[in-house]
Order: sequence, then C-alpha cells, then structure tokens
Amino acid sequence: MTERVDFYVLKSSTAKQRWTFACRLTEKAYLRDLKVVLLGDTLADVEAIDALLWTFSERSFVPHDIQRGRPSAAAGATSAAAVQLTQDLDSVGSADLLVNVSTRLPAGLDRFARVAEIIDADDERRRLGRERFKVYRDLKLAVETHQLDDAAGA
Repeated sequence: MTERVDFYVLKSSTAKQRWTFACRLTEKAYLRDLKVVLLGDTLADVEAIDALLWTFSERSFVPHDIQRGRPSAAAGATSAAAVQLTQDLDSVGSADLLVNVSTRLPAGLDRFARVAEIIDADDERRRLGRERFKVYRDLKLAVETHQLDDAAGA
C-alpha cells in the first residue's frame, strides 16, 4: 500500500537535470537499503538513466539492472539488484520506492510503499504532473510537494 507521494519540482526543463536528480534520490534510497524501481517513458530514457547512474557522481556506486520484459517464470521474480530501471512496471515486482520520471500515472501503486514524482519546468510535463497529483489526492494518498532549485540534491 502506498503510504506517501512526494513531488519534486525542478526549475530546469532539461531531461538531464530530471534524470540527475532521480539518480541522487535513487542513491539516497539505496544507501538506506531500500529497494527502488525507477520508471522512465521510453527504453532510450531508461538507458540514458542507466548510463548516468554510473557517472553522475564520482563517489557513488548504485548497482542496478534494466528490466525490459515480464518477470521470469516465477511470479514476481525480478532482478536481485536493489535498483531496477524500467519503462514497463509489469516487468518488476514491489519496491520500497518508485521514482517516476515518466509522464504517466504508474499502474499498480499498491506495490510501492512510496512514490517520488520528479517534475521539471516543461509546460506539458507540469500539466501531466498536476493531473497525477489530483489522482493521488483523489485516492486519499498523503501528497507533499518540494520546490527545488537547479542545484538541489536529494
């Protein structure tokens, strides 16, 4: 059951800023021994985030896997990595944190204890983020918004 949804609103409208913040947030959760799923819009987005997870900080190491298809034969079986990147939530199981850098409402919210929505300054992304905010609120989930500057860390 989802306990809380946090919206992180960036001033920048670049994908790289959004993805870098997602990496920082993911690293912070990983260092707290939390299982993390990071959801991107496309496979290209997921692969860009994959590359960025290796390079966004010289001091960090965040072991992760890209999940491209359905879980393996055992129901719900997924990668042993604590951090999984995907464009399709059907390819992953439950997690402590879902980091959503996509433009869509994640399906199967009950599999994630917390959701982090990362919204940048792009007008369309903001509009879609507002729509998701309303859905979360209508679902009676605890929703918090954090306004961040361009240099914000997680």
